[in-house]
Amino acid sequence: MTHQVLQPNLRYLDPETLQKIGSLELIAREVVEGLRVGAHRSPLRGFSTDFAHHRQYVPGDPLRHLDWRVYARTERYYTKLYEAETCYEAHLLLDASASMTYGSGAVSKLEYAKYLAASLAYLILKQRDSVGLGVFDSTLRSYDPPRSAMGILGLLDARLAEATGQPRTDIAAQLHELAHRVNRRGVVVLFSDLLEDEEGFLRGLDHLRFRGHNVIVFHLLDPYELTFPFSGTWRFEGLEGEDEFTTQPDRIRDIYMEDLQAFLNTVRTGCERSHVDYDLVDTSRPVDVVLSEFLARRSATSQRTG
Repeated sequence: MTHQVLQPNLRYLDPETLQKIGSLELIAREVVEGLRVGAHRSPLRGFSTDFAHHRQYVPGDPLRHLDWRVYARTERYYTKLYEAETCYEAHLLLDASASMTYGSGAVSKLEYAKYLAASLAYLILKQRDSVGLGVFDSTLRSYDPPRSAMGILGLLDARLAEATGQPRTDIAAQLHELAHRVNRRGVVVLFSDLLEDEEGFLRGLDHLRFRGHNVIVFHLLDPYELTFPFSGTWRFEGLEGEDEFTTQPDRIRDIYMEDLQAFLNTVRTGCERSHVDYDLVDTSRPVDVVLSEFLARRSATSQRTG
């Protein structure tokens, strides 16, 4: 079998093109090498764990480490504490529930999440850090602990390739399990559409943060879920056991969009409150652009707070 080798070029690696390349390992290499070529001031080091926790300010602490957002809420001075930027462990957590199999185009949310996870894994390994992978729905189906050898990419590739949508999801339970399972502080990256109880999911994030982990959430939604562009009469079928119904989308579009915005606001606000990096991802966007923008934001945030 032969593969088309793409020239590294930001804004070129759209999901449907990636689908034609071949293996996830090759896709990851194409995405990351494109980032390395396209970045003038490389944002790649933006993917690191440095912020650890807060403690109350004492005279002599550097003023540049004061957290003014916390002060605005509490009227008390707290200092941000940082860990040395040494080798770290990243745990990628992939939601492989049935709702992730939805896709209005050729690529589902699940396939897009695989591309993004594989690209991040390759990037982390290129930085000589360690990466592992957990695949879950209502239970943790597989978990491979972090390793730093490039050889683990083949194993992660196989795990991602075999991940198929299962009926139900329980994100909160998996976050709590990972918090108990992993003792060394590191980075936890969640790839999910988050279509379950928001409060339970946010409590799971709080548990990981309490254990000292740096947490990142890639919230993946299909463009049709974000815009609800349907017209005419449609029958909607639930992918995780919900009742199906037939309706004219024009009649419910306003309510749908209001509910969607309320859902997104709840998730985004909860992540901000817990100091969790949150990134809403439209799965029609090129993977390399999403990853590049995310890394650049992290790099800029690190420079402002460092």
